[in-house]
Formats: sequence, structure tokens, C-alpha cells
Amino acid sequence: MTGTQIYANIQKQSGQPIDIEEFLPLVNRIAYHLKGRLPDSVMVDDLIQSGVVGLIEAAQKFDASQGASFETYAGIRIRGAMLDEIRRGDWTPRSVYRKSREVSDAIAKIEAKQGREAKDPEIAEEMQISLDDYYHILQDTNSVQLLSIDEPDHDELSEDRMVGQMKSQLAEISEEGFHKALSQEIANLPEKEKLVMALYYDEELNLKEIGEVLDVSESRVSQIHSQAIKRLKARLDDWI
Repeated sequence: MTGTQIYANIQKQSGQPIDIEEFLPLVNRIAYHLKGRLPDSVMVDDLIQSGVVGLIEAAQKFDASQGASFETYAGIRIRGAMLDEIRRGDWTPRSVYRKSREVSDAIAKIEAKQGREAKDPEIAEEMQISLDDYYHILQDTNSVQLLSIDEPDHDELSEDRMVGQMKSQLAEISEEGFHKALSQEIANLPEKEKLVMALYYDEELNLKEIGEVLDVSESRVSQIHSQAIKRLKARLDDWI
């Protein structure tokens, strides 16, 4: 199918003309943002290619009557297409997921017992490893945080839930409750972790840029981000 045919088909289905080329920079931005937390084996060109497919599908399926802007809807579809491509590659060793879960379990145990945030040395002691080894685990497992923090990584939200279509009343209540709990727990993170999350997800800075803001190394930012994600998972375990 030619570009003209794709454009005509998109215009016919969406009821309004959508210029694919106008949103190609969005594909590139999302690809490079994801690439910033992935291993070297994942090529940004592959992400962009899958993202373009997601963009075309978004344009074909977009329904303006749902209330969301096309850019918002397309961003979800583009990112989802890239994540699907990464999952198909299955580049993350199973041991990495196991270690990530062990960190979250240790945090949950400490915070349940102490009634406060778990400190790095306490987490390492609970896991019976050195502090250096703990930081290495944070570094290694940071790349598995592929999904946004409101999407459980072991049970990804379906496309329908992502775009708000065909939700049951119970699903809407459950998701609303999860987002409220998530917001509360983000607000309760240690200040440095909360700042890294805001700079990364809200301001969309990469790890190197955040390091420059905080005057710490890129690897230290990676550790802080990884620990924040695991702390949230530990605190939201009943939800996810």
C-alpha cells in the first residue's frame, strides 16, 4: 500500500484527515526516551519502525468522539507498539526479573516492620548481600522497567484499558482506585526518588540530563529510579 493509499484509508476511517508525517517527531521522541533505559542490544531504529506502525494503526482507529486528542491516543499506541516489539525480543534474562522482585519483597518487609521508608543498607542486609551488590542489582534491573509505573509489568494492561474503550463499571472503579493509590505513594516517596520520577516521567529528561540537574552520575540516577519503581511496587503489591 502506498503512502497516498494509507492516507486516504486513514481519512476515510477517522472521518478527518490525519497527516502521518506531522506526528513522526512524536515517534522519534518516544523511541529515544525508551532507548535511554534499554540495553545496547535494543536498536532505536527498530523502535522507530515499530512506532510508525503503531502511529498508522492509531490514525486508522482514532475516534475523536472519545474525547482524547489524537496526539494523546497516538502516543499510547506508539509506545505500546514499541513495547510489544521489545517483549518479542525477550532480551531480559529471567534472573533479572527474579532479582527485581526480591528487592521489592525486601522493601515491603522492612517498611511493614519499621513503619517508614526502607533505607539502602537495610534492604541490602535483608537480602543478605553487600551494599555494592545491591546497587549493582538496581543498575541491572533498571532496564526492565519498560512500562509506565501505572502498568504492572507482569500483567500488562490491554489496549482497550489503555485507550478507555469498552470498560466495565468494575474495571473503571478498580483502575481509578489504583491511580489514586499510585499518586499517593509517589507523593510519599523519599524526596530524591520523587524528584527523579518527576524529572523522568513528567519532564521527560533522560538519565544523563537528570544526573546533571542533581549533580550525580548517570548510574546513580539509574539506581535511584530503579529503587523508586521497586518501592512503589512493594507498596502497591495488593493492587498489582
